[in-house]
Amino acid sequence: MDWQQRTILQIGLDGQNRLKNSKILLLGCGGVGASCAEFLARAGVGNITIVDGDKVNTSNINRQLCALNSTIGKLKTQVTKDRLLDINPLAKIDIISEYVKDARMQEIILSDNWDYIVDAIDTLSPKVYLLYYAIINEYKIISSMGAGGRFNPELVKVVDVADSFNCQLASAIRKKLHKLNIFTGFKVVFSPEFVDKKNLIITNDELNKKSIVGTVSYMPALFGLHCASTVIRDLLEENTVNKQA
Repeated sequence: MDWQQRTILQIGLDGQNRLKNSKILLLGCGGVGASCAEFLARAGVGNITIVDGDKVNTSNINRQLCALNSTIGKLKTQVTKDRLLDINPLAKIDIISEYVKDARMQEIILSDNWDYIVDAIDTLSPKVYLLYYAIINEYKIISSMGAGGRFNPELVKVVDVADSFNCQLASAIRKKLHKLNIFTGFKVVFSPEFVDKKNLIITNDELNKKSIVGTVSYMPALFGLHCASTVIRDLLEENTVNKQA
């Protein structure tokens, strides 16, 4: 297709076909997840399943692709699906519009033979469940750590979870996974930038969230970009290795 011409020039037809035939499971459709989904779709990834039970609200508009005045009150998964199909009408975009945890998380992970899983969940407990089930079932996964409160895009990086530091969310995840005998083996997007506590408020209003932290427009999208970049490059590298074997 003409719209994929520039991508094919970069990665070749074999690479484009690899992305077209790949199956991605993406959990979390907020600032990080929706941006990641769009970058994957524009690269030509042909099969994406998006999981999130949230609806668009006004506070999302400053940082989430799915959030517009015209989409307030709509499911983020449905808005994102419509947008991705407008980019690539031939893509297969499935949505699961629910908050997922515990046994349901395992059920979704085991429902298909995913080529890659993206963790863009922003709450601790379901995030740990996802990582645990993905790892014990030997799926490749990239996990986004905390984008909130960060301001400097140059500090964002992709590392093994064991090498992340100065990130409260990453620290909490490492501690919980250590109790499950998981210490390493999956990539995270994180920033070691110091988060000023004055940018954080305590709340009981948001589902599963104990606090809300200030967030600037570009930072969640940058985390999503790194997630998408990691998925795409790993899939293409795997494709090259398989052809050389």
